Amino acid sequence: MADFFAGVLAVIFGAINVVLELGVSISRMRRFARWVTGSDAIVEVPEPKILLPAAQRALAEAEARRDGASFIDKYVSPSCK
Repeated sequence: MADFFAGVLAVIFGAINVVLELGVSISRMRRFARWVTGSDAIVEVPEPKILLPAAQRALAEAEARRDGASFIDKYVSPSCK
């Protein structure tokens, strides 16, 4: 019975050791990447701004004009339709 508990504890400590080693490896890779690229800090990316409804409509209209059927109608003769 004591051997069983010792085995369970060994498995648990082994799993914890693997997780900690993985964390250390990731930390070292990040430090190495900073050294290689010359970057001292991670750049924060700002949140994208929400477009106003008028701007969203204008973008939708521009896409519709660019990709819509009216674009193709210029180049296809009426007899081909």
